[in-house]
Amino acid sequence: MNFAMRGCGARRFSGIATFMVLALSLVASASPKDHPKAYTTWSTYLGSPDASHYTALRQIDRSNVARLQVAWSFDSGSEQPYAFNPIVDGRTMYVLAKNSSIVALDATLGKELWTYHSRSLGQRVEGHRGINFWQSSDGSDKRLLISFGNNLEAINAANGELITSFGNGGTVNLKEGLGRDPNSIHQIQSGTPGVVFEDLIILGSSTGEDYGSPPGDIRAYDVRSGRMVWIFHTIPHPGEPGYDTWPKEAWKSGGGVNCWGEMSLDQKAGIVYVPTGAPVYDFYGADRKGNNLFADSLLALNAHSGKLVWYYQLIHHDLWDYDAMAAPQLLTVRRNGENISIVAQASKQGFLYVFNRATGKPIWPIEERPVPLSNMPDEVASPTQPFPSAPPPFARQAFTVADLNPYILSPSDRAHWKKVVENAVNQGLFTPPGLTDTIEMPGNHGGVNWGMTAADPAKGTMYVVSMDIPAILKNERREPPSLWQIPSRAAPAMQGKAVYHVYCERCHGPERRGAPPAIPSLVGAPSIFGAKTIKGVVSYGLNDMPGFPDLTDRLLDNLLLYLDNPASAPEPIASRNEPPPVAASGGSEPVRYWSGYGLQPSIIRPPWTVMTAYDLNRGVIKWQVPLGNAPQGASENLKDTGIMMSRNGPVVTASGLVFIATKDEGKLRAYDEESGKVLWETDLPAASEGVPAVYEVDGREYIVLCAASAKQTDIPRDGPEEQPAQPVHRSYIAFALPKDRAAN
Repeated sequence: MNFAMRGCGARRFSGIATFMVLALSLVASASPKDHPKAYTTWSTYLGSPDASHYTALRQIDRSNVARLQVAWSFDSGSEQPYAFNPIVDGRTMYVLAKNSSIVALDATLGKELWTYHSRSLGQRVEGHRGINFWQSSDGSDKRLLISFGNNLEAINAANGELITSFGNGGTVNLKEGLGRDPNSIHQIQSGTPGVVFEDLIILGSSTGEDYGSPPGDIRAYDVRSGRMVWIFHTIPHPGEPGYDTWPKEAWKSGGGVNCWGEMSLDQKAGIVYVPTGAPVYDFYGADRKGNNLFADSLLALNAHSGKLVWYYQLIHHDLWDYDAMAAPQLLTVRRNGENISIVAQASKQGFLYVFNRATGKPIWPIEERPVPLSNMPDEVASPTQPFPSAPPPFARQAFTVADLNPYILSPSDRAHWKKVVENAVNQGLFTPPGLTDTIEMPGNHGGVNWGMTAADPAKGTMYVVSMDIPAILKNERREPPSLWQIPSRAAPAMQGKAVYHVYCERCHGPERRGAPPAIPSLVGAPSIFGAKTIKGVVSYGLNDMPGFPDLTDRLLDNLLLYLDNPASAPEPIASRNEPPPVAASGGSEPVRYWSGYGLQPSIIRPPWTVMTAYDLNRGVIKWQVPLGNAPQGASENLKDTGIMMSRNGPVVTASGLVFIATKDEGKLRAYDEESGKVLWETDLPAASEGVPAVYEVDGREYIVLCAASAKQTDIPRDGPEEQPAQPVHRSYIAFALPKDRAAN
């Protein structure tokens, strides 16, 4: 069993072998053929507990897909975009709409049945990707489970009322139970649902990515009472496996190592597969020397107890923010005349890692290869990293001057980036960030990201949507932002300028221009984004941007005043006295460095997003095609570019189709699963993010998606949606065949 513990100086862990015998007996080569009703509903996030994005419904197929038409649509409200995967129970659909409310719809008509708006919702912009559903064995008790405002809530699925017998009056405080002062935790809930197993809901978390973030322990709660049943410490406590891969007592102060993405459940075996993210801080780890288990790992946990079955660490001592977050795919493959149950994990770094589902043994060898060492003060990078020998990577893993984009960029921009890339440190994959510009390829946004993996579980075919986005990292010595650095008696505009200098300037720059698309410009920001959006994002964060909840309303108002009229604060800001670097192990305060995420999607030649089909029976790529056409290239008549910075995932059908929508351009397409050829496409009234859902009611098959983002022609940013010039018709749209065809 040691093979499953490799890559971290690991040893055989006592207590695992017993459950491994049980796992070996339970993990069978089950497939949709073995269970005729499997994959015929969409009553949980991504369609099924194994997160395969797969449906066994066959009414819509290659011969008739071109006849799809809109069956109904539901207006989600104009206030914000959504990237929500609807779920369906019987004739009822559940979506997120109307100011982040849960709305129940008639699944055949799109007619609203009831609406639930959480009392826990505050000013924080919450980006939910889906919801969990549970029902009792007799179907008399049906519950929706979702987190709002860092509280897990249980909602009656029949009438939309909060179930007050759950937790404390219907909610469970997710800040509690982590071994930290709950008041010190600013965020913990994830926008991604957990998984339901029997009477448990198993949850990951979104911990934040800066120093001082809480740990991302995996927790299971009783769906009836809200009681926490088990917890798996992702930063090990004394006596637990992996404790010696961190500094002593790291669990008391370390953070991250969370599952903010998607888990997959093997219900028959009772094993939940959990991909974990990086430890904090992402780009500098002098205060966390060691391989840092169980960061950047694929965990197999006993879903009943949370006990570790096996793990494999994909990145040692992560310095690149290479979280594992896309759903592990559970498939059955045929090798050497035998059916083998496997789990395949796609990664930000562009690799696909494939394991025996029961034992964790790699299906193809994974080699530890030497990688560049760090020159950062007191940093100790891992001398090796795991490289799969097969299947081949799905993403580009190098970026040089030869890869600069010959399109879109102006001559002056191209010359600028040529100089930057030529002068940057670029030693290939796993080049550690340093004190000067460093190329990271793939960048920290992907490769793969949430929602972007799917599978045909019985055929052994896996689909991966991936982005080619370089990043340019540079570590800088800065003190953490603090209210103590804001002059308390300065004029309002000068106070706002100080807030900007302390909190914003290190990412958005002294001239407020940012580094679009990854870091938006703040020039004229109040008129572009609006005061409410800016206050919410600065206070609570959004996507990769951390929140600053210590800033008061007055300070935020003064920041807006400065951003609206920088000339009103002409005096210079006094430079802060930076402490001289000291050894991280000495002095009263640790040395800390920060880097921006440095994402630059427009500087690399297309395609920018591709969809790859793997035959995992043989470990080869069947086909790879660009995903859509980026509107940003329309002025130059560019085709087959793939969209930029995708946030879309596919759905796979038993009838041989792969459905996926697109961000920015706003189209829904059906691809042939055998060739990757586009068989059908249609324009949507708005751009789409997230994953569609497929379901059947009264013998009619539907595909529904969320089309609730503005179509964009500008280079995309990893930030809030700018106020579009024209109103956006945000809606959920269901497609189906004409009723005469569906009845046949």
